[in-house]
Amino acid sequence: MAKAKSFKKTKFEERLLHEMNGMLRREISDPRAAFLSFTKVELSHDYSVANVYWDTFDVEKKGDCSEAVKGLAGKFRSLLANVLQVRHTPQLKFAYDNQFEAQAEIDRLLKNDLTSGEEDL
Repeated sequence: MAKAKSFKKTKFEERLLHEMNGMLRREISDPRAAFLSFTKVELSHDYSVANVYWDTFDVEKKGDCSEAVKGLAGKFRSLLANVLQVRHTPQLKFAYDNQFEAQAEIDRLLKNDLTSGEEDL
């Protein structure tokens, strides 16, 4: 059985997400990151690594956003170190969050299934 996530860990993940999205708007001037948004943060059990999931508002800009995220990882960690006031700032690992694409695909399949079902009637 999976262990429930602690309240402290959940709050720290939420704070990381909030701070990083704020920094993205205030501190980052890279035009490749203009369509970027962080969607979720998952911390390792010892808080040393933060898996940060991102998505883009424009699917065509996904490649540019991926390059921007990789290039800005050090800057984000440095900015977080200044804001968080913790002994060790987690290492940031970025991954594309495809939940919205997956949801759109499910919606499309359901819509196609419904329309083909109506034709059978």
